[in-house]
Amino acid sequence: MFVWKQWCVVSLCLTIILFGFNPFGEVVNATRDQSPVKNVIFMIPDGFSSAYATNYRIFNGNEFILDSMLVGMMKTHSASSWVTDSAAAATAMATGVKTKNGMIGVDSEGQQLKTILEASNEAGKSTGLIATKAITDATPAAFGAHVISRTQEEEIASQLLEQVDVLFGGGKCHFLPSRQDKQDLIEEARSNGYQLIETREELIALQGTEKKVLGLFADQMLAAEIDRDQTDEPSLAEMTEMAIELLSENDEGFFLMVEGSKIDRAGHAHDAAWAMNDIAAFEQAVIKAKDFAEKDAQTLLLVVGDHDTGGLSVGGYNEYVAKPEMLRNVKASAAFISAQINNRRTNVQEVMKEYTNFDFTKKEIKKIKTASTKEVPFVIGEIISEKAYIDWVTTEHTGVDVPIYAFGPKAHYFQGHLDNTELPKKIAQAMELTF
Repeated sequence: MFVWKQWCVVSLCLTIILFGFNPFGEVVNATRDQSPVKNVIFMIPDGFSSAYATNYRIFNGNEFILDSMLVGMMKTHSASSWVTDSAAAATAMATGVKTKNGMIGVDSEGQQLKTILEASNEAGKSTGLIATKAITDATPAAFGAHVISRTQEEEIASQLLEQVDVLFGGGKCHFLPSRQDKQDLIEEARSNGYQLIETREELIALQGTEKKVLGLFADQMLAAEIDRDQTDEPSLAEMTEMAIELLSENDEGFFLMVEGSKIDRAGHAHDAAWAMNDIAAFEQAVIKAKDFAEKDAQTLLLVVGDHDTGGLSVGGYNEYVAKPEMLRNVKASAAFISAQINNRRTNVQEVMKEYTNFDFTKKEIKKIKTASTKEVPFVIGEIISEKAYIDWVTTEHTGVDVPIYAFGPKAHYFQGHLDNTELPKKIAQAMELTF
């Protein structure tokens, strides 16, 4: 009997080694698992936390692609506060070192830090950054620039052009000379081999073989996904798919960071419908990335928010009720709806009905009519959120942990409860980079 048990154990081990099959549930490829990861697609839904995931799952009514990829949770605090801003969060996620809020690619003393993107460059890999806010905004900036303050966006733009092969996002204003003594960075980019594109049509028309591309699709931020049909801007999924096509031409591999930036802006604005639609756009980008990773089999896909924004709830207002699915009726962001209201505010009822298909009480209509011009979008967002039984804690960030999702080779590196500084170190370990 003992000999039989020994033979079973030996047979099981040989099966795993020779055929890469684990009868306890996992598919194992020992050779592949020992090889370094060739490509990394690091996707950051800015401001996203588990509450956003739950609300979106109900809103969407279908399986959320990220659910099957959940591997852990991440701490988000910065060197200066238990509640981080995007600059300090992204710096930690790009360099493995915590810094003070507001600082980009430098430590708390202002010393430059190597980023995981720069380590990828040194290894001969192609690099890319995508954002739906300005490409010079805090999150993308932290992967390819080093400045004391996130407000130094012209300097960030200049540094990104020295580091990154593919740049897609907004922020064209930061590449143009704001004064006579300022450099025209768009002309500098062209002279350094970048192809400039500015519309969705120009993005789609790319051949996929261009080495360097600068895509500036808006002067500042791109539109909210719920309003994007009013523009000629590409979707996040389209930018992601094209960036992968361009970067994968390099036989040495690539590093790509993709930020769904406007989830955060929706959270600051307390606009739940905007948030859900931007998560939907982000999910479509994840689908493109995961499709590539599945076919390529040498690509690690990592998805994690940098922090929570707004502290939204699932249900609220003293009732055991949650109705995020009601947000499917909303056709525009609160800011866009606000812009349709005339100066005398005599058409509030009609506009609200047209863009939400909700019935509004006299008290709600009065609240919109009497709000200051600046506050009207915020008031509209909160009223719509309340109808879906979604409440908010703050207009700023919170310090809660956020989910970590991973797929592909070395995905297990990201299991457990991690600090944000551990992510780039584990990416470097997976890619076998000097970092």
